[in-house]
Amino acid sequence: MEIMTPRGRALVEVDEVERARMLLVLTHGSAGGVDAPDLLAVRDAALGVGASVARVTQAFRVAGARAPGSPARQDEAWQIVVDELRKRWPDVPLVQGGRSNGARVACRTAKAVGAASVVALAFPLHPPGRPERSRADELRGAGVEVLVVSGDRDPFGLPDPADATRMVVLPGEGHDLKKNPARVGEVVADWLQRHLS
Repeated sequence: MEIMTPRGRALVEVDEVERARMLLVLTHGSAGGVDAPDLLAVRDAALGVGASVARVTQAFRVAGARAPGSPARQDEAWQIVVDELRKRWPDVPLVQGGRSNGARVACRTAKAVGAASVVALAFPLHPPGRPERSRADELRGAGVEVLVVSGDRDPFGLPDPADATRMVVLPGEGHDLKKNPARVGEVVADWLQRHLS
């Protein structure tokens, strides 16, 4: 599926379940893709609890860029994509999320798109070695419940648990969360079931 934004084409891969109870919209980090092990594990786990899943390759990545550019322009394009997806699933709760930069955009736009909650995988609290450049305000400002799943070896830092609704720190994991992606999926599935009940 292709959705046009002011930044160009965004591509959406959809996995549907019959009688979806929720729509989960996921996206990648700055230089990554929607086939990252943790995103695939979350997709599989979400399908197992009755959520249809849309994995979005944002326009900047489709265009070949490794950085999203201006947060305002990235958020504008993201909201257009989510608004289009909501036309297809208008009557089910929306949860949005992503890994790293995708977690940031999900937090920044959650209220604007009407998300029930956010799944933030490897939320990048600060650039590596630059703790003074904290992005905690994006997490705190989501305006909805936020699940953060991070590894204890993440060089981008760990958010303060008080800044999220739920914080799960996985031992031995780095920023890529690829040592045990199935565990990431289990944590997210538990979170989604909470929103489905």
